[in-house]
Amino acid sequence: MARYTGPVCKRCRREGQKLFLKGAKCYTEKCPVERRQYPPGHHGPASVRRRKQSDYAVQLREKQKVKRIYGLHEKQFRNLFEYAAGRPGVTGENLIVALESRLDNVIFRMGLAVSRRQARQLVRHRHVKVNGSVVDIPSYRLSVGDEVALRERSRELEPVEVSLGSRSRPQLLDWLALDEKKRVGRVLRQPVRGDIPLAAQEQLIVELYSK
Repeated sequence: MARYTGPVCKRCRREGQKLFLKGAKCYTEKCPVERRQYPPGHHGPASVRRRKQSDYAVQLREKQKVKRIYGLHEKQFRNLFEYAAGRPGVTGENLIVALESRLDNVIFRMGLAVSRRQARQLVRHRHVKVNGSVVDIPSYRLSVGDEVALRERSRELEPVEVSLGSRSRPQLLDWLALDEKKRVGRVLRQPVRGDIPLAAQEQLIVELYSK
């Protein structure tokens, strides 16, 4: 499946805010979204003088923002939405919890990778075990009690060392546990929306897909 390989800062500028797609660098470097506070494109600053966005445009931008934060393609995101819609409870909250339960996201949240993109690479290169078995599917959905560990030969990888030693590393969330020395983590409980530090209005996404 094709992946976006262009400048990730363009995506932040498109959404008008930092999406933290470069990991620790987003905390330490002057971000282009701060220097050029207008969308990318050949129209430049003139593009900020466009007419007021429609409700559809606002909903679309919110969906694109969340999709890009988690690094998903449209088909993956739509399938995840349909899964969330079929579960009891609030669809928008179910969607965010499902995104957080992905293996690549949990590795990022545990601090074993500086970004979700790097976490996805660790999984694809077979450096990660779930409950003792190697899993190379970034979208693997974790459940309460699942153990996530780096393979023994992968524990001293430079990207892992850099991530764990970073001063800008996000605080470990309450629903996760990590033994840094052994490079082993565990899902303690299912997260709820209040546990997830994501600045998004998921109800707009529900409204968009419900049209």
